[in-house]
Amino acid sequence: MISFMDFFRLDNFSDVKVKFNMSEGHNGKRAWDNLLENSEESVDDGWIRMNAYRTLQPNNNLDKAKHLLTFAQYDPFGPQFYIFGGLYKVEKIIPEKKYDIGYTLKLENAFKEYRKRLIIKLEKPIGRNLYSRWFNNVKTQLNPEIYSLTPSTALKNFPGYNKVYLTHHDLQVIYRNESPEWEQALSCVKGVYCITDKSTGQLYIGSAYGENEGIWQRWSAYANINSLTGGNKTFEKMKKNGANYIIDNFTYTILEIFDMRTQKEYIIEREEYWKKVFKSVEFGMNNNAST
Repeated sequence: MISFMDFFRLDNFSDVKVKFNMSEGHNGKRAWDNLLENSEESVDDGWIRMNAYRTLQPNNNLDKAKHLLTFAQYDPFGPQFYIFGGLYKVEKIIPEKKYDIGYTLKLENAFKEYRKRLIIKLEKPIGRNLYSRWFNNVKTQLNPEIYSLTPSTALKNFPGYNKVYLTHHDLQVIYRNESPEWEQALSCVKGVYCITDKSTGQLYIGSAYGENEGIWQRWSAYANINSLTGGNKTFEKMKKNGANYIIDNFTYTILEIFDMRTQKEYIIEREEYWKKVFKSVEFGMNNNAST
């Protein structure tokens, strides 16, 4: 295992605090639920508020800290496991506030690619009143180690059809692992979906109306590393952009879902509706040759 100190190599760690946010979080949500909902640009949401909150307990405040390493307890693995939430620059709000947001937190670029993915393991669970530590004390007090680096999709359960947003890397992980919750959810519905090329902004509207395995069957074809195109002629032409173009640039989301008994003709009708809405024939990746 990689040690915590070897992974988080900082130029000056004497002014860095580490906060291990416990299971209960802001607004009654778990800490890692608040983290998963947080965006990089957010300056005031559940995750930021729980890290920037100032109390009367000096040990848990950030008054003398210039930077903050944040973590959220990851319940599915157990009380000793935490997900990395980012490195933040800390500025104290003047005049001082108590029992309120007392600091401005700005996400730093360092280690940003590991947010919501890196899981650490502590040697033992920590006390509820000792969740904030100075960086140079963490090794001796908690002896953390780097446990795993996980694709973001694996960190959470199926979020609901209206919240599906997958990169191609995520789609491959789900396909390879046959993630049971994702497979079950996507197998029991037909639907209309959208594929976005991040490099151009172009959209492709497709539909899954097969009688077996619904959206799962169609998206599994896209996830197959030996194909990637699912037989789509437009996507086949993109191979000239490089072997990894689709993997690096395609994202997948769901526009509408339908019961497995829904007739093919109705789903195709809805697919055509969404093509008109997004003008994906005129300006996107849909054309008469696509399948």
